[in-house]
Amino acid sequence: MKKFVLTVVAMMTMTFGFAETENQDAVRTVKNYDMSFDMRRLAVTLDLTSDQMEAIQVIQDNFNEAMLEAATVPGFQSRMLVRQAVRKDVKQMRRVLNDKQYNTYMMLLGTTLHNRGL
Repeated sequence: MKKFVLTVVAMMTMTFGFAETENQDAVRTVKNYDMSFDMRRLAVTLDLTSDQMEAIQVIQDNFNEAMLEAATVPGFQSRMLVRQAVRKDVKQMRRVLNDKQYNTYMMLLGTTLHNRGL
């Protein structure tokens, strides 16, 4: 009986440990797709006007929603959604920013996506 109880306890411990690890991996994955940022720091870095800041805030909100949606989809579809979201974001940013601002933004976006493994 003692062996049986110890076996059950060991099985429960391993199961809970696996479930916790799986949950932590899911949380880490969602964090990688969260593309929210400090708007003031971006405004200073890109030297944005107030009109540009308003437009970029809307674009950023849409981009963040699309990226979080991509986090919920598994595998290849996730990569496709990320690619579509990035293309849409870049296209919209191109309309709002001048050449110098756009080049700086592209550098920041590329670095962020690379660092997050996307």
